[in-house]
Amino acid sequence: MCIFGSKSSMRFGSKNIKFMFREIRKAERKLSIERIDEILRNGEYGVLSTTGENGYAYGIPLSYAYDNGCLYFHCAQVGQKVDNITANPLVSFCIVGKTKVLPASFSTGYESVVVFGRMIVELPDDEKRKCLRLLVGKYSPDFKPEGDAYIERAFAKTKVMKLQIEHMTGKGRILN
Repeated sequence: MCIFGSKSSMRFGSKNIKFMFREIRKAERKLSIERIDEILRNGEYGVLSTTGENGYAYGIPLSYAYDNGCLYFHCAQVGQKVDNITANPLVSFCIVGKTKVLPASFSTGYESVVVFGRMIVELPDDEKRKCLRLLVGKYSPDFKPEGDAYIERAFAKTKVMKLQIEHMTGKGRILN
């Protein structure tokens, strides 16, 4: 089960790390938990941010599935993203919902969600298969039988990761 909150403590290597997340600066723009959940369920993609071994941030757009308070991703077995997460499983993921440029106001109407948590890179086969089916259901709902066949063909060479959400924020400016 994934947990949400503003205070966390976790084990990283041999260290117990304690940290707090900042509150949203403009509290009037804070989204309700219901709207955050809707954006998580319906977002088309988000940007996963990791930290590389060289200390640089690495952000990459990814499709995802949201289920039972966790985010799931699929990717190749190897690559920079996997290397970064293996070295440091603490990540963030940002999903941008609706946006609208407001030219007369020199501003933008928007809504976004940022989640923070720990990425699990090794999942049991049943959870991996469930995640891949969630992705097919979200992105190719009219092709479930074909999706199941594709999952079976690509299963061994596909990595599935789970983001256990520890904190999330949602912020928006009313869209007119």
